[in-house]
Amino acid sequence: MLAVAGIAAVFIMVFGGYLLAGGKMGIILKALPFEFVMIGGAATGAFLISNDGSTVKAVFRDIGQVFRGPQWKNADYRDLLCLLSELIRLARQNPVELERHIEEPASSTLFERYPKIQSDKEAVSLIADTFRSASMNYSDPHQVEDLLEGRLREKFQHRLHTSHALQTMADGLPALGIVAAVLGVIKTMASIDQPPEVLGKLIGGALVGTFLGVFLAYGLVGPLAARIRAIREEDQHFYQIIGDVLIANLQKHPTNICIEVGRQSVPAHVRPSFGDLSDSLKEARSRAA
Repeated sequence: MLAVAGIAAVFIMVFGGYLLAGGKMGIILKALPFEFVMIGGAATGAFLISNDGSTVKAVFRDIGQVFRGPQWKNADYRDLLCLLSELIRLARQNPVELERHIEEPASSTLFERYPKIQSDKEAVSLIADTFRSASMNYSDPHQVEDLLEGRLREKFQHRLHTSHALQTMADGLPALGIVAAVLGVIKTMASIDQPPEVLGKLIGGALVGTFLGVFLAYGLVGPLAARIRAIREEDQHFYQIIGDVLIANLQKHPTNICIEVGRQSVPAHVRPSFGDLSDSLKEARSRAA
């Protein structure tokens, strides 16, 4: 809802202020379709040139997420900590049973209790691979930690591709607006023998190109890119917490300490309270019993 309100505010304040100042929409409305075809078409073409098909598809998906917000909510962090607690306890009590869950998470009765996590391939893979690494008898937990950090960093950079792609488009839009404006000036110069009122309208139409390029860059595309990045950064905490908890487990901390390490790493606005998480952990243990 905030994104919708923000877009509405941009349009209302820009065009409302223009009208209140005595501006006329006629010239803008007449020139806008042609300027938009030139600027929007060129920006789209440049976007397609500079990105592969998967990135193009991901951009449309991520723009939708701007209006939905981050993928992981308060309940998801609580479920993640409950799942990790159960897996850690199982790893310490019955490693053979744990192997069945991490090798076939799609059919695991433990993962099935948390369907949203189970459906996220990256989260499940990260959990399973970290437990597998622990079974390889690394002499130093820092070795696994280094592997995790490298993997998380690589995945995070990959998830930022859409934000970078949109920001690159935003950076190019003002220049494309100038291109459209120059073409408008060329058109005006071809009509230099016309009376001043006609030339004024032609020049005004040409300047719409500059306006449109800057408006789209800083009023829409740039903010969308920034919001996608912010969402990606927040969702990254979910995967980072998996690493933090499982590294604490490799360091042989008690299970409750491992889970508290994860809880403290959750962003404050979605962090489950100590009491809420404690109740959820008790409920999870009672189901497992």
